[in-house]
Amino acid sequence: MGALSFQLLQTDTGSKARTGRIITDHGEINTPVFMPVGTVGSVKAVTQQQLKEEVKASIILGNTYHLYLRPGLDVLEAAGGLHRFNGWNRPILTDSGGYQVFSLAGTRKIKEEGVTFQSHIDGSKHLFSPEYVMDIQRIIGGDIIMAFDECPPGGSDFDYASNSMELTHRWLDRCWDRFHSTPDKYGYTQNLFPIVQGGTFKDLRKQSCEFIASKGATGNAIGGLSVGEPEPIMYEICEWCCDHLPVQKPRYLMGVGTPWNILECIGMGVDMFDCVMPTRNGRNAMLFTSQGVINIDNKKWEKDFSVIDDGFECETSNYYSKAYLRHLMKSNELLGLTIASIHNLAFYCWLVNEAGKQISSGNFVIWKEEMVERVKTRL
Repeated sequence: MGALSFQLLQTDTGSKARTGRIITDHGEINTPVFMPVGTVGSVKAVTQQQLKEEVKASIILGNTYHLYLRPGLDVLEAAGGLHRFNGWNRPILTDSGGYQVFSLAGTRKIKEEGVTFQSHIDGSKHLFSPEYVMDIQRIIGGDIIMAFDECPPGGSDFDYASNSMELTHRWLDRCWDRFHSTPDKYGYTQNLFPIVQGGTFKDLRKQSCEFIASKGATGNAIGGLSVGEPEPIMYEICEWCCDHLPVQKPRYLMGVGTPWNILECIGMGVDMFDCVMPTRNGRNAMLFTSQGVINIDNKKWEKDFSVIDDGFECETSNYYSKAYLRHLMKSNELLGLTIASIHNLAFYCWLVNEAGKQISSGNFVIWKEEMVERVKTRL
């Protein structure tokens, strides 16, 4: 059993896109990779078997804030960690809860010590300190665990973003010390990724990248994007961060985004992505397809008996018709949520996998430009 390793396999000639392989004790992950979000230990409406066989996911996320509140650490520890609890035997990444705490703006207080917040379940009060968040994630049992950070809102001014970044760095020092003074649990290696912050300010982001890179972690994450800033600024900051993070370590862009966001950011050198969009939008009748975006609620699909998407291989997407899926969604039938979620997730995983193939064959830039236009199209 050993620490996560990353092999950089190929870098595109016409862009900064790259392919690689992450090796963990729970298996290998080819990059670029999309990681389905399993907030409470499950990807909504999708079974672990479907994630493996149809979505072809190689890694999923668990959410520290939600899993800490329910089922709770005693249950997860008694189960032997999240892998054994939910039956997923491939890699798991756990986020730190920082973003959830950020989104609880009305009921949280940020101090040097950590963040106090009220549970959305029963109103009980809790404190997340950097040290405790390390302990919680050890118990949940992620292969990759994230440092505790503060995520500043999209429109933050320089002073707020600077103070927030400094706090994130002090918290990272405390996460680092706690992580390296506690043992792995459950007999496999756990890996800590720090998170770059700094809002939309390049000098802060550069400073943050340098501070984080100095830790020599097995991988690094870019946080605080896609939180309300305009898309062009998100791209600019993402590329800037990639340019200032170590080449030989995987780069994880947190919480981004649409299929076209992901393609653009692959072109800037990002290796890992996660987002709730495929499942959340799927449950709300929005399908991302190889030909463009579909609102399956629209009447135009009522008698369209063609399959949801035949542009890539997925049993669900290639089997059910648009008309049938529309009928299920209109009837509030649970099967509709499952079909839409599997389809969107499988499309995302296919898209990043296809990007990897195009990088390997030297066609990435041309393919990406065509693909971005296509996947953005409203059908």
